[in-house]
Amino acid sequence: MLTHKEVLTRYLQNQRDALLWKVDGLDEYDLRRPLTPTGTNLLGLLKHLASIEYGYFGDVFGRPAPEPMPWMEDDAEDNADMFASADESAEGVIGFYHRACRHADETIAALDLDAEGFVPWWGPDRGHTTLQLLLVHMIAETARHAGHADIVREAIDGAAGLSARNGNLPPGDAGWWESHRDRLQSIAEQFRD
Repeated sequence: MLTHKEVLTRYLQNQRDALLWKVDGLDEYDLRRPLTPTGTNLLGLLKHLASIEYGYFGDVFGRPAPEPMPWMEDDAEDNADMFASADESAEGVIGFYHRACRHADETIAALDLDAEGFVPWWGPDRGHTTLQLLLVHMIAETARHAGHADIVREAIDGAAGLSARNGNLPPGDAGWWESHRDRLQSIAEQFRD
């Protein structure tokens, strides 16, 4: 039987893997394309999650990131952690994500679930926390952004689902999905004002 820590770590890793699948096989252009009105893009999601992995499993427990993150400084451009600048390569951002996850995993392995940390950006009233709470928080945060990545990737090339081996979607070819979408649109039309 798995320990509580092993269960939490497994769920976090599953979400990380789902996110990494969403960037697999795409070129620099598609990885950077802002496909929502707020500019959501795949490299930005990775950069953001890497930054917060370093924050929650690094800074909070006295293990700061071993590399600079100028986009997280107080004087950084708004939302700078949510996109890759022109001088940041896709390979560099993906590598940054892998390094942040390794750093986080080292912290997780070294501490007990009840290890205490302090999240300064949560403020003095909420900032005191434990490794267990932060694992749950990061699972939720990573799952949320993996969902964003799923939608962005589907908009790019139609790839959707949980992983390359498990789409976790009903079987259907392009025609079936088009028919399904059309049916949903016709239902929605019944509620148009």
